[in-house]
Amino acid sequence: MLHKNSKIGRSCNALVIGEKMHITEQITDQDLLLYLGLTNDNNPLFIQHDYAQNTIYKQPVVPPIVLNGIVFTAISKFLPGPGSYITVEQSKYIAPVYHYEIVELTLEVVTIDVANNEAGISFMMVNEKKQSVMEGLITVAPPQS
Repeated sequence: MLHKNSKIGRSCNALVIGEKMHITEQITDQDLLLYLGLTNDNNPLFIQHDYAQNTIYKQPVVPPIVLNGIVFTAISKFLPGPGSYITVEQSKYIAPVYHYEIVELTLEVVTIDVANNEAGISFMMVNEKKQSVMEGLITVAPPQS
C-alpha cells in the first residue's frame, strides 16, 4: 500500500523523447491463476493442455490481458512511474506467448504534451527467441509536479 512518503513518478517536464527502459518478466503459474480467478475466464486455450494440443498453438497460451498487465505495471512503476494514469491504450498481439516463457518489454517515450499533461509511450514485447509478440502505444497522464 502507498504511504504518504511514497515516491511519485516523473512529470511531463521530467520526461525526454527517446527515453527507453527495458524489463524482463517470466510468466508464472501465479500470474495465470490470479488472472483466471479474478476474471472467471475459463477459456480452454488458456488452461487445458489437451484442448490446446489440438489447436494451431499446440499448447496453452497466456491470456493477452496478462501481457497488458506487464505493460501497465511497467508504466505505473517506472515510466513515468507512480501516480501515472493510462488514458488510451492500443495493442497488437503478433504471436502467442506460452506458459512459463520469459518476455522482454521495451518502453519508449515518443511524444510529450506538457500543456495537456500527456505522454505517448510506445512499447514492444519479444519472447525468448527475440520474436515480437506484442506492440502498441499508450497515452498516459504522468503525475503533475
